[in-house]
Formats: sequence, C-alpha cells, structure tokens
Amino acid sequence: MTHIDLSPPARAIRAPGANVRWLMLAVIFLTRTSMGFQFQSIAALTPFVVPAFELSYAQVGLLMGLFMLPGVVIALPGGLLGQRLGSLRVVIAGLSLMIVGGMIVSYSGGLHSAALGRSVGGVGGVLVNIMLARMVAGWFRERELQTAMGLMLSAWPFGMALALVILGPLAAATSWRIAEYVTVAAAGLALALIALAYKEAPAEPGAPADGASAEPAKFHLGVPGRVWALAVSAGIGWALLNASVIVVASFAPSFLMSRGASVGEAGGITGLALWISIISVPLGGLVADRLRKPRLLIVVGCVATALTIACAARAPWPALWLVASGILLGLPPGIMMALLPRAVRPEHLATALGVFYALFYLGMAVSQTIAGALRDITGDPAMPLLFASGLMLATIAAVTVFWRIEGRAAGSVD
Repeated sequence: MTHIDLSPPARAIRAPGANVRWLMLAVIFLTRTSMGFQFQSIAALTPFVVPAFELSYAQVGLLMGLFMLPGVVIALPGGLLGQRLGSLRVVIAGLSLMIVGGMIVSYSGGLHSAALGRSVGGVGGVLVNIMLARMVAGWFRERELQTAMGLMLSAWPFGMALALVILGPLAAATSWRIAEYVTVAAAGLALALIALAYKEAPAEPGAPADGASAEPAKFHLGVPGRVWALAVSAGIGWALLNASVIVVASFAPSFLMSRGASVGEAGGITGLALWISIISVPLGGLVADRLRKPRLLIVVGCVATALTIACAARAPWPALWLVASGILLGLPPGIMMALLPRAVRPEHLATALGVFYALFYLGMAVSQTIAGALRDITGDPAMPLLFASGLMLATIAAVTVFWRIEGRAAGSVD
C-alpha cells in the first residue's frame, strides 16, 4: 500500500514565524532598550545624585558598574537557566528584577541602599541580555541573522542615549527620584510588552520549542588550554573596547558641564555620539565584509577612536570630537564579535563565550569605578576620558594576543 504523508511540509510549519519575526524583533529591541535606559540612569543623574548622597566620583562609578558586576558570576549559569526554563520566562524574571532594583534606587537614602538597588537591577539586566540574543537566534536562524543581531545590539546605545536626553532635564524640572521612577516605568512597559506580544519562535521539525529544553543543558568545561586562552584574550579585548565606550558615555556629561554646558546640552551631545554609533556599528560590519581586512580595520578603528576621545578631553571643540568618536567606533565591534565563533569549535563555543562574557561584565564594572577614582585623585574632569582613550588603545594589545594564539594553533585540533 502506498504511504501518503499528510503532515505539512517544513516550509508550511515555519511560515507563521516568517510573517511575524520582524515584529518579534521590534519587541525584543524595545525590551533591550529599557535595559540600556536603566543602566545609564546614574550617569544621566550624576549632577543630582552626587550632592543628594554626598558621593565621591569613585562611588558614582561604583554605582554605575554595579549594574554590570553580577554578570561576572551569572553569565554562565544564566544561559543554562534559560535553556531549562525557556527564554521568555527568564526575560520576564529579569525585567521584574529590574523593576525591583529601580524602585530600591528610587527610594534609597544613601550609597548602600542605592548599591543594593543597582545590584538587583543588574542581575535582571544580565538575564535579559543573554536571553534576548537567544530569542533573536530562534527567529532568524535560517536567514538574516547578522542583520537581526546588529539591530538588537543597537538597542543598548539607543536606550543609553534616551536616558541622557530625557532623565537629566526631567530631574532638573522635578527631582532625580522622579527621573529614576521613569526607568522603573520603562522596565514595566517592556515586561508588559514582551509578556503580551512576544511569541516563541516556531521549532524546527523534531526539535523542542524555545519554552523548554528536551534534555538537560550541558556545558563542555573540559576544553583544551588553547580554547581558554582564546576566550580570555578575546574577552579582555571586548571588555576593554566596551569599557572605553561606557566610561565616555558615563563621564562625558559631567566633563562637558565643567566646560560650561548645561545639563541638557551635555546629555544631548553625549547622546548624539551614541545615536551615531547606532548607525556606525552596523555600517562598520558591512565595510568589514566588503574589504575583508579585519585586522587592519580593528587597529585603524581603535587608534582613530582613541585619538578622537583624547582630543575631546584636551583639544578645543570637545563636542565635535565626541561626535567623531561615535562615527569611528563603528569599525571594530562587529569584527571582534566574530573572533571566537571563527576560531573555536562548536562543541567548545558555549564555554568559551561564557568566559568571554564574564570578562566583559567584569571589565564594564571595574572600569567605571577606576575612572571615577581617577577624577577624584586628579580633580580633572577630563581624566576619565583620557582613561577611556587608553582602554581603547589597550584593546589592540589584547586582540593581538588573540591573533598570536590563533596563529600558533593554526591547523591544530582543539
């Protein structure tokens, strides 16, 4: 007897997802925007928080960095948690923690309670950050994955820029506590949006849906030393690059105010540099794909960005130099994010990326505290920018180490 297969073809199974995946990406983008918005709130409100809590700039840097510090220990288990419980559940939990953390900061009466709030919100932010990338991969694994990932990544600076533009003037017109409440409201809106509008990506035929894993998650920790070395060197390079950007975004507003800018002007100028980077980073990846000279573009991009940041600190027209740094920053990020996936076997990549992100979060947390301490010690508002310039140059050294390790092991089996 002839067997008649009445099951729908694979194309039909995935068709509904194809119709809504860009809408899902928009939901993911807005959700990630709320994370960048809350992260940048302390930087945007520095002129108000410092006198309110009688803080040093090192303590301000600590509050900024505490939003990132939980990632040092949560990055690796966070991925496991999402694989067991499903991405959507973990994102909702993360946004809930961001709401709680923002409320604690809003009601805080001093450094210690504000630090607790930032830490709680940071735990939520780490979970959201990891899971949103997994959601994008679920919807776009068949095609346009790099485009979708680039758009998702741009939501972080978009949220930071919004914070710089909105929160300072709002605090000046009302109070810093009301401005912080706005970040809580943003996280609440993101939670409602993703809980009501997000749909799980259709599963591949025979594969489990994103809501739960069919079998226990596994991390292959028994990896060769070469993989660890590649992960550490790439992670340090990524941490240095991002730390440089975050230090500029966090301390440029107070620096510009020391040069005579108003709160709104300082936030607007710094925000403009971030707005430009939202466009320049995807364009930098396009240039890298066309020219096929990744090493040259990383070096040129890092050196040029470092020079413009240093010029913003010491030369006339700092606003112009800051905007230029946002343009030049677009060259290295896309290339650097591709380093590990191209150098490490798939069975070792989860562990390598866990190390990569743990170092990223550590660098992001520590760098801001150091930048604030340098300003306290020197009394120079430009010192954090000079520190950021040095971090950008140090990125080249870390990536050079990566290339050396990769070159020595060419043809070897990991």
